[in-house]
Amino acid sequence: MDHVVLTGDRPTGPLHLGHYFGSLANRVRMQDEHRMYVLIADYQVITDRDRPGEIQANITDLLLDYLAVGIDPAKVTIFQHSALPELNQLMLPFLSLVSVSELSRNPTVKDEIAHSSQAAVSGLMFTYPVHQAADILFCKGTLVPVGRDQLPHVEVTRLVARRFNERYGEVFPLPEAVMGERPLLKGLDGGKMSKSRGNAITLKATEDETAALIRKARTDAERLITFDEERRPEVANLLTLAGLCLGRKPWELADEIGDGGGLALKRLTTDAVNDFLRPIRARRRELSAPDVRRVLEEGNARARERAVETLREVRDAMGF
Repeated sequence: MDHVVLTGDRPTGPLHLGHYFGSLANRVRMQDEHRMYVLIADYQVITDRDRPGEIQANITDLLLDYLAVGIDPAKVTIFQHSALPELNQLMLPFLSLVSVSELSRNPTVKDEIAHSSQAAVSGLMFTYPVHQAADILFCKGTLVPVGRDQLPHVEVTRLVARRFNERYGEVFPLPEAVMGERPLLKGLDGGKMSKSRGNAITLKATEDETAALIRKARTDAERLITFDEERRPEVANLLTLAGLCLGRKPWELADEIGDGGGLALKRLTTDAVNDFLRPIRARRRELSAPDVRRVLEEGNARARERAVETLREVRDAMGF
């Protein structure tokens, strides 16, 4: 089967190493195997915040990161939400296929509400899974790479597709979630890696900025370096990060560092990260604003052509 992959990011800031090992590297691999759509979900930025922030600058940052890591716009359709009004038109019939109680008990929505920066929860928050269903189904997506926290959204998409097909006739495939195999990277402070928490190494950070961030990373007082995710999670996280960048097992690195302590561990991690990111950062510097605009304009045009066709199919099936 020729799979169609839908993946993407919200433009809330530059991407970091967690994004790279969690999703970007997988996209680069998959672009040679399947048809792929990469969504810049600009409308979804206001799902859990009152203002979109520096939206244009963030979109440019995302595109620069995509191109720098090797996502090829000749193979992949990169597009943005706000350029496809058909996505919002698809959301209306899709909303009629799910109940309020089904949306309100979605565990991912509950978690996002708990961490929202809004004074009051907006209606958009409850429709977020259906908005994502429109993102996936407009291109007849069959594979959706996700983290574990996004699995409930894919289930909503499958529910919408199944109910639409049962009510109006076969239009949509039932997409499958694809879970990543990479270990989850934590932030340098031991918490969840996040752009907003300042505990992540962004792809565009300089080598000096990277070194400064890793110097401040949490470790512990034990001099002998061992890989123990339960007892020494901060040390294990740095070993995991270095191992991913070097293509080596973290426990092997721990054995090599031995009693070199936290200083040797941080030195090794800094060198590994900077060596790994050096070619990505070099490619990023070669790109220009016109490069980014052209990629987005061409991707938006291709994606909208697909969205118009799907919306026509939906209207025909429904009898409009």
